[in-house]
This record gives sequence, structure tokens and C-alpha cells, in this order.
Amino acid sequence: MKLVVIGGGSSYTPELMEGVILHQETLPVTEVVLVDIEAGKEKLQINTEFAKRMVKKAGTAISVTGTLNRREALAEADFIITQMRVGGLDARSRDERIPLKYGMIGQETTGIGGCFKALRTIPVMLEICKDIEQICPKAFLINFTNPSGIVTEAVLKHTKVKCIGLCNCSINMEYDAAERLGVPVEELDCRFIGLNHLSVMNHAYLDGVDRIKDVLSVFNSESVVKNIDKDAEMDGLAREMGCMLSPYLQYFYMERRMLEEETAQASSQEGTRADQVKKVEAVLFETYKNPLLEEKPAELAKRGGARYSQAAINLIDSIYNDRKDVQVVDVANNGLISWLPDDAVIETNCVIGKDGAEPLRDGDVPDCIRGLVAQVKSYERLTIEAAVSGNKTKALLAFLNHPLVHDVRDAQGALEEMLLANKEFLGNFFR
Repeated sequence: MKLVVIGGGSSYTPELMEGVILHQETLPVTEVVLVDIEAGKEKLQINTEFAKRMVKKAGTAISVTGTLNRREALAEADFIITQMRVGGLDARSRDERIPLKYGMIGQETTGIGGCFKALRTIPVMLEICKDIEQICPKAFLINFTNPSGIVTEAVLKHTKVKCIGLCNCSINMEYDAAERLGVPVEELDCRFIGLNHLSVMNHAYLDGVDRIKDVLSVFNSESVVKNIDKDAEMDGLAREMGCMLSPYLQYFYMERRMLEEETAQASSQEGTRADQVKKVEAVLFETYKNPLLEEKPAELAKRGGARYSQAAINLIDSIYNDRKDVQVVDVANNGLISWLPDDAVIETNCVIGKDGAEPLRDGDVPDCIRGLVAQVKSYERLTIEAAVSGNKTKALLAFLNHPLVHDVRDAQGALEEMLLANKEFLGNFFR
């Protein structure tokens, strides 16, 4: 089996390689090709050499190579994982800082920062998919690139590539629920519904009995993701709503506090999350360079992305081995949520087999988040239209459909500034 990783220079790559190595008995990967662009060449080389050492230490016969030639890498690929960041952490920093000037949340996947990440990413992803259609049309694309739901919907709507979106939030929420109940995670059957970074766990079955109320009765002060400090009110709110909440819902339900926190961070020595990640990655890549390092370092936990490789490799394993097990992924709605279009991408439990992911038909979105899901999906679809067309009006309408945007003048000002700041990556807006 050949696995191609686009964004091979990512600091997450060693996490992914660990997953590949640990699953050798069931997932016979023989070749891993790490792909990046010229700007990521140094990190790609570091990761490639580190991955080779990891493979050697494990005593496996996996070939690892790094390349800047994407089309060459895709030849005979069976699975492709995308984990890229168009514009790098500098672009993320702009996504976080510019909205704050207009009194809006600055975040890489939620709000107008997330919109601009999608606007930069979707055209690149569609170019990658053109190559996949021509070179390895039978391959599965596992998309980890954020905002995962929007990017996955763009791929499914505008290409013929077999794409499944993935996020590590749900798997971390499952472990959180199991910890609260004091049971092994394998014994829990947790059900999710909603959108990527806007989903809820509304059932948690243990021996056939729904224990979601018991899960919600236990409070946990720790967030399931490293990049969001959990508000003390979130667990109480979840109990009132009757669902375990994606950590990203905090931006909607605690908007004022989150905005104050982001504004204070941006002007502090700590800086925004992008600034923090830059510092973490500088240390990580220095660590990865060590010729004696042969396994994933503990410092990688500070980067976030916990259980990333577990989610990705479990998905690939289940497709390859036709396991017909259930996992939480991002897929086309196809009638599951009756009031959303069929081609809208949602996040829910799916049966995973050789043909991909088939959603379970076991319920609709809870009333408590229905309006929010509907509004954010409108924003997502307008964002995709803007990214594909380069239409500034569509981009403004996407902004105005987002629940975290409250004033048209602020939206117009932020849009103009963010377009100019990202001009290098938004050629279709400046034709």
C-alpha cells in the first residue's frame, strides 16, 4: 500500500508516522511519500529523515521519501492525506489579528478567520484533486486540512475524488466521555451530529443503555483540544442542553469572553495562538533534527492534534480491511438532515468500509443547536462559492451569514483588509 501525505513538512507528520508503524499488522503500508512545496522544503527534509529513523527503529520495511513533485508522488497512490496550511503560520496570524481590529473573533477555523483560511485553501485543494483525478482516481483522499468540513464539501461538490473529512475533536470527546464514566472507550458507543467544529454528542450508549445524562453530570475542567482554554460554564451549559459540546461551540456561546481573551493575548508577550505555535514548532523541529531521535517526542503534545494519527489510521484501516465499523467523519448529508441540501457536508457517525463512509440513519440535529447549524452551513456554502469564483460579494455575504459577525461596516472593513493581506494567495479575487 502506498500512502501520500500532502503537507509532509507539518509538525504533525511524526504523529502520523507513529500510527502507520503501530498498525503494520493490519495495514500493510509499504511506501510513504511526504510531499510539500518549496517554502516547506527544509521542514520536509527534517521530517523525512526523522521518519526514516522511526521506521528503522521499529524494524519495518516501509520506504519513506520526501519530494516537492506532487504529481510524481501521486502515481499509484492508494490513500492520500492532506494536512496543509496555505500561507503558513504567518497567514494564520493575520486570520487571528485582523478580525480583532473590527471587534470580531480571530480564529483559524471559526468566524471570518476560518473563512479566509478556506478562501486560501479551497483553490489549492481543487488543483490537488485535478491531479488525483488524472493520476490515481481510485485513491481515497482523507482530508485533515482545516476548516475540514468546508474544504471537504468543496472537494465533493467540484471534483470526482473520493474524499472523507476528518477531525480529532470527536475522538477526543469520546475519550472524555469514557473517562467521566470510568469505562474503557471501546465499550462506549457515542453518537455525534452537526458540522465540523460545530457538532454535539447527543447519545453515549453503554451496554445498550444511553448514559449521556451520566456523562454530563460529571464536570471536566480540561479542554479536549490544546488551543482552547475551557470556560468553566461550558459543562453546565452542556448539561442544560443535554449534549456534550464540541469545544469550538465556546466561540458562539461565550463570544464576549473569548473576544476579550483573544484581544488580551494578541497584545501580550504570549501572542496569538499562531505566535505560540511558531515557538512550539521551532523547538519541535530542532528536536526532530537530532540524529539520535527515533520516536515521537513528548513535546509534540504541546502542538495539539491529540489522537490525530489514531483517527486517520483507524479510518484508512477500516476502508482497506472493509471493517464495517462506525467512526465519526465528515461526509455528504444525502438526506440525513432533512432540512440541509444533500451535498452539504455534515459531521456524524458513519459505517466505514471498502466503499467509503455511509452515515447511520439514527436521528436529526437536536433543537438546541438546529438554528446555529443552519446559519453556519449557509456561511460555509457561501464561502465555497466565493473561493471558487473569486467573487468579493459572495465573500461579504459569507461574512454576514456567520453568527459571529454583527455589523455590515465591520464586515466590509475586515473583508477589504483581509483580502489585501492575503493577496498573494487569492489570485482569483484580483484578476
